Amino acid sequence: MKSQTPVAVFAAAALSAASFPAWAQTPPDLRDLVGARAGSAEGAIEGRGYQFVRTQEGSGSKWSYWRRGGECVQITTTNGRYAAIDRMDSSLCDGGGSRDGGGNAAAAVIAGAAVIGLAAALAHHNNRHGDSDAQHDRDYSRGYQDALYGAAYDRNDSQAYHDGYLAGEAERSNRRAANSRHVRRAPWAAQQACSERADDFQNQPRGSSAPISVREMGDEWQMVMGTGPYRSVCTVSSEGRVRSIDPY
Repeated sequence: MKSQTPVAVFAAAALSAASFPAWAQTPPDLRDLVGARAGSAEGAIEGRGYQFVRTQEGSGSKWSYWRRGGECVQITTTNGRYAAIDRMDSSLCDGGGSRDGGGNAAAAVIAGAAVIGLAAALAHHNNRHGDSDAQHDRDYSRGYQDALYGAAYDRNDSQAYHDGYLAGEAERSNRRAANSRHVRRAPWAAQQACSERADDFQNQPRGSSAPISVREMGDEWQMVMGTGPYRSVCTVSSEGRVRSIDPY
């Protein structure tokens, strides 16, 4: 078990305020829009019954919230394209907003989503290399988020940026695997239960883990869990009762 760093503690606090789900997934009817140009895809979102709620801008990306009945989705736009479309807690789409600004709840969720994978990756990196000065961590964070949201690699940046970019690519791969048809066939209750147990097993903030591969075994499922650079194997019932979790 790994000790929790100040970065991980900050992530846990941000997530507590944001009520970020154990693992956001792309709604099936919107998967084809991931990677689409934002301007042309917005009409498709509306045509599928979603109503715009609000938007929030950050460093290099923009996050917009849309609802359809009790459903809520967050769309991450980077470099003019939809980099990710994630199902979110319905409370995050309560109320309305402007396309030029966002509410405190949206800002809190964005902060939590941005830091959650970074907490695990940065802690792992610093524990291995003993690097923890502020400038190093800023460079690492910038590289991580550039890779996570599909920005071009900055070849003129630091070694910390390079290491962060590699970690961000790994997290992007985790998220892509978690949204695959293969993984999504597993019951949602089982996925959530293993995500939470893997967080505890790796001593990481809630929401750090996601299933990246699944295997059906009668009434149970075996899931390979990705927690940043860490891996574990979770055996769980379809109803979400975890039987065991072990190193991978």
